Amino acid sequence: MAEKSFKYVVVGGGVAAGYAAREFAKQGVKPGELAIISKEAVAPYERPALSKAYLFPEGFARLPGFHCCVGSGGERLLPEWYKEKGIELILSTEIVTADLAAKTLLSAAGEIFKYHNLIIATGSTVIRLTDFGVQGADAKNIFYLREIDDADKLIEVIKAKKNGKCVIVGGGYIGLELGAVMKMNNFDVSMVYPEPWCMPRLFTAGIASFYEGYYANKGIKIIKGTVAVGFTADANGEVKDVKLKDGRVLEADIVVVGVGGRPLTKLFKGQVEEEKGGIKTDGSFKTSVPDVYAVGDVATFPLKLYGEMRRVEHVDHARKSAEQAVKAIKASEDGKPFDEYDYLPYFYSRSFDLSWQFYGDNVGDTVLFGDNNPTSPKPKFGSYWIKDGKVVGAFLEGGNPEENKAIAKIAKLQPPVESLEQLKNEGLSFACKI
Repeated sequence: MAEKSFKYVVVGGGVAAGYAAREFAKQGVKPGELAIISKEAVAPYERPALSKAYLFPEGFARLPGFHCCVGSGGERLLPEWYKEKGIELILSTEIVTADLAAKTLLSAAGEIFKYHNLIIATGSTVIRLTDFGVQGADAKNIFYLREIDDADKLIEVIKAKKNGKCVIVGGGYIGLELGAVMKMNNFDVSMVYPEPWCMPRLFTAGIASFYEGYYANKGIKIIKGTVAVGFTADANGEVKDVKLKDGRVLEADIVVVGVGGRPLTKLFKGQVEEEKGGIKTDGSFKTSVPDVYAVGDVATFPLKLYGEMRRVEHVDHARKSAEQAVKAIKASEDGKPFDEYDYLPYFYSRSFDLSWQFYGDNVGDTVLFGDNNPTSPKPKFGSYWIKDGKVVGAFLEGGNPEENKAIAKIAKLQPPVESLEQLKNEGLSFACKI
């Protein structure tokens, strides 16, 4: 089969690919120099929409509405945009072999792609219950949400099982966002997770109790401290029951599983240095292999603010790391200096009428402030994390843009704190006066 050669190739067609393409265009990439190879059938889009507005019962989002880069207030890059810029979008194409030494990629269909510079933007894949041999986990209507195809299949079944019962397995990002949209779609929703509270990797018990209370007031049943150990299916092979470890059995027309993801690094195993489950990079996202960069979920990079190597799974980092890698490639070509990546960790979520943001690091002592009563008409509360006498992280629910900017600023500046009591009393005003 014929070979295709490009100066730059981005492997992966998610958020990072869209932002890399935009940055390449800004940097004056010439027609025919850049290719994006994606196993998805559509141009890069803002993935967070899939667990939010894409699944709304009304006023829902659809493509082309959320192609990159609208998620950060930028231009929407339609397939025509790539054509105009001379960027080759190679869709529905899965790369099955990567030979970094030979600078060659091979697709499932046998196509060969050569490159000079490679950006690995393969992202993550979902962890499936079938990976652990959970009985009946291959039944129909058990869903995982990662790509637009997954969301389309879920929408079909939401329509077919109108007003039915839904069990959400997992209490993290996907669990909380999908619990909300399934309730909005008028399903009877139960959430099941083994931890003592939801979002344990980020939330404190105090933060989590608000969201669990709010969800309970919406009629969502929350079942903690147990896991799904099996599923039974009806004569059509469709899921009908979820068996829990504690012996309970929950009826289900739809099951949505959100138990985490794994970075897609398999193609590059043994060819590139790895660390902390990802591909090790420097502050320009350059890997141990010349002319190969890794961005987004797959990259373990130096987080300058904390002086340590981290891997970050979030859309904000996917966008910014992709832009940084392109700037680094172009700067090295032009022999120009450039600033190393200086990232402030940022996470956010929206569900029902709620919206929270978090900046910084969630380590050390915590202080909860504000109104975190789940029955309040307009709850607004937050938390600070304090380590070595300094604020290192900040969380805010219900903040306006200025307040969210204020908590970002203190997470970056890390101001000293005299006492936790003073911080609790000052609450949000502490951030706003810095």
